[in-house]
Amino acid sequence: MIEKKKEAGKGCSSMKKILLIGTGGTIASVESEQGLTPGLSPEEMVGRLEFRFQCDVDCIVSLNLDSTNIYPNHWVKLATMIHDHYDHYDGFVITHGTDTMAYTAAALDSMLMHLDKPVVLTGSQIPMTLVDSDGEQNLMDAVHYAADGLAGVYIVFNSRVIKGTRAMKMRTKSKHAFESVNYPYVAYVDNTRITYHSKPLDAERGRRLELETRLCTDVFVLKLYPGINREIFRFISTNYKGVIIECFGSGGIPFYEVDLAEEVKALIDAGVVVVLTTQCLEEGIDIDLYEVGRKIDRNQVVISQDLNTEALLAKLMIYLGKYVNMQEVIDNIHLDIEKESDDSLFSCDISL
Repeated sequence: MIEKKKEAGKGCSSMKKILLIGTGGTIASVESEQGLTPGLSPEEMVGRLEFRFQCDVDCIVSLNLDSTNIYPNHWVKLATMIHDHYDHYDGFVITHGTDTMAYTAAALDSMLMHLDKPVVLTGSQIPMTLVDSDGEQNLMDAVHYAADGLAGVYIVFNSRVIKGTRAMKMRTKSKHAFESVNYPYVAYVDNTRITYHSKPLDAERGRRLELETRLCTDVFVLKLYPGINREIFRFISTNYKGVIIECFGSGGIPFYEVDLAEEVKALIDAGVVVVLTTQCLEEGIDIDLYEVGRKIDRNQVVISQDLNTEALLAKLMIYLGKYVNMQEVIDNIHLDIEKESDDSLFSCDISL
């Protein structure tokens, strides 16, 4: 256990216990002949912090990977680790590479049901071992939010708190790496101060944490492009159980010359769960707006509304793993997406 203390009234709440789970990533990387590679342990990262906060931080290593090498089985490992340690800690911080952090956050949000504690992912664009690293500040902010923030899964990065199902990596080098897509930032962290911009619905109280680890990875993400070969749809129908189709604009699927709407119908007939989303980052999908969308029966597919692909991928894998019946999968993903969209927000100026 590593205990970091500072003056009373500052830092995270007194006597809170936080579990820091290390998975590697840029924040833990050191220079090598092969390029930057994860090397710092969680204890070493905490030890580099000049700032001292009043809470207990226990450290544990789950993985030591560049997040490009993170797979769904690693999500299961992380979710299981949080579940197994849940009763012993007030909050959890996961240090993670930025490239797939949004995927992991979305997956944990769906795998850890009825959370009443914060689970916070963070990392950095510059390793903690290098000058001008953003790692120290991000880690401090994450620990503060894990101790004093709202229940749920979040990414804390560059002083911003982002809901786990709404995060997307938008920049490859800037310290402002992540954006909250179609959803306001939940809060801002300024050293010891948390200022809420918006607050999701309160966590469910009185229910035990439930862990869902049944994942089906037979999922394909297909981005439409002008001139796409229809044979790809036939390949998907025989090799995958679910597909996320990134349509044009508001939900356009070409039917002129090559009728891809018919190919989508063939996927449905083959028992493949089809999720329709848009290639546009903002404002979501509306397949009823144009003829190129109306050729698809909305009752036979999942309409993503304004969720991003990272969140949709996690939900599709989990519900395909949980249910055998195609309609059950569709109905439950719809309910989940509606819950995301109905999540009430209110602007506020609450500082903790």
